[in-house]
Amino acid sequence: MRPILLQLPFGIPLYSYGLMLTASVIAGRLVAIRLAARAGIDTKLADRCATWTLIGAVAGARLLYVVTNVDQFSNPLEIVAWWKGGVVAYGGFLGGLAAAVAFCRFHRISLLAWADCVAPSLCLGLAITRVGCFLAGCDFGRDWNGAWAVRFPANSPASLEQARLGLLPSAALESLPVHPTQLYESLAGVVLLVLVLAVRRHQRVSGHALAAFGVGYGLLRYAIEIVRADPDRGAVGPWSTSQFIAMTTVAAASALVYLLKRRRAVLSAPAPTV
Repeated sequence: MRPILLQLPFGIPLYSYGLMLTASVIAGRLVAIRLAARAGIDTKLADRCATWTLIGAVAGARLLYVVTNVDQFSNPLEIVAWWKGGVVAYGGFLGGLAAAVAFCRFHRISLLAWADCVAPSLCLGLAITRVGCFLAGCDFGRDWNGAWAVRFPANSPASLEQARLGLLPSAALESLPVHPTQLYESLAGVVLLVLVLAVRRHQRVSGHALAAFGVGYGLLRYAIEIVRADPDRGAVGPWSTSQFIAMTTVAAASALVYLLKRRRAVLSAPAPTV
């Protein structure tokens, strides 16, 4: 755990999570625009769409955190203070999707074609950003004595939560061994990147790469949530908020696969004779 990677001149801290998030935004933007150019989308429009998608992602990530942790906000002005921490990845995906839908409809860009260009960027962003989460110590896992378990230092989010639950006598102690759930998600990003790129290479109609990401991330995120232990995730019945959204995402992406299959069948059907 190293939330502050290093000190810049004049005592300015360089935060690990902020650095990884910035790196993921830059890398993801470059990849999306390059793929958009190959797909025949105007690069200037793609660049603008990427900007609006990013704005929507930041707003959505913050909004979902606020909704699932509304008791933490006594002052409405704190809701927009995103620099104080508190974002949810799924909210970022949904917010970015909403912004992209609006932009593509206004500029008459194929939403599915653009989404297929963005899907690899989402995977790349997940792989990079979650390393920042690991260095910051947030999104930690349940206590576990497995071969690759990790310990976080005293007064880390993990040790604070374990002390609150009575698992540790004091938060001033190193945490119990826990699942490195942040690295699980980072690895999931790498796996999804390989999957999405393979689907893009072989798809005949737009939308399959987006669907592959939706199904793959939904299943992997649901599984990872089982071993997460950070308290600020919210709940919907017996599921965490992210598990509930994951199930919805898998269902929606599966429906998209079915619709694309029907569309492909229509396009490949022989023309009627007259």
